Amino acid sequence: MSNIYLGYHFTIEPKELGSEILIAELGEKPFESFIETDFGIVAYIQKDLCTDDVLDDIFILSSPEFTVSYKVEEIDQVNWNEEWEKNFEPIDVDGKCHVRAPFHPKTEAEFDIVIEPKMSFGTGHHETTHMMIQHLLETDVTGLKTLDMGCGTAILAILAEMKGAKPIDAIDIDNWCYLNSIENAQRNNCKEISVYEGEASLLNGKNYDLIIANINRNILLNDMQAYVNCLNKGGILLLSGFYNEDIPFIDAACTEKGLTYVKKLERNNWVSLKYLN
Repeated sequence: MSNIYLGYHFTIEPKELGSEILIAELGEKPFESFIETDFGIVAYIQKDLCTDDVLDDIFILSSPEFTVSYKVEEIDQVNWNEEWEKNFEPIDVDGKCHVRAPFHPKTEAEFDIVIEPKMSFGTGHHETTHMMIQHLLETDVTGLKTLDMGCGTAILAILAEMKGAKPIDAIDIDNWCYLNSIENAQRNNCKEISVYEGEASLLNGKNYDLIIANINRNILLNDMQAYVNCLNKGGILLLSGFYNEDIPFIDAACTEKGLTYVKKLERNNWVSLKYLN
């Protein structure tokens, strides 16, 4: 596989909602990571995985509600950390959880998480990760056997361990996320996190008290039965990665499998839901 990446520089109007929709759509393609800019986003994809029709079915590009243009540049993977360091800002969630890169100073936040900002989704900047952190902050997870499904950078698994959850499985289908999650778990001195590369088939025969799944609507709907099958009675399911308008589909998939709705968080039309088994 080549180390060469393509950077798609998108200019979007209106920017805020347009950027979120575009990131969600591109996230179902081989695009690996995204950086927000003053005018939109930059989306990165390995050159070897980029096809001529990669943007053909991206809905927002033809939507009359948005104006989107883009240009493409070729970028070496070795420049990636420089790009992140120029754009990565520390995140504060409710004054309790601080997410920062190694080059940011430590604060007095109760939970201080250090994430090496590489090509993995889930630095805390995105609304869905932010809301999942909020769920975890207000939930007593002490001693809960936990699954972080689609772990990205493993930020949620790391916070779960800091709050007393154990043991913890972190799973992602993307090799870069798998490797980055191992690195971040070590960086935060985590002892209870086991990282695996794969998808929902890895859950066969497993059982958990807490399942965290921040992915996207289609994968959540496809894998919901697998989550329910391994969620212990009284267990907690935290979901995100979808919009307000997706709630009826997600809720139907959960309630028809016996889960009980508890709470919704919303941030810029993205939502996160909490269920009990």
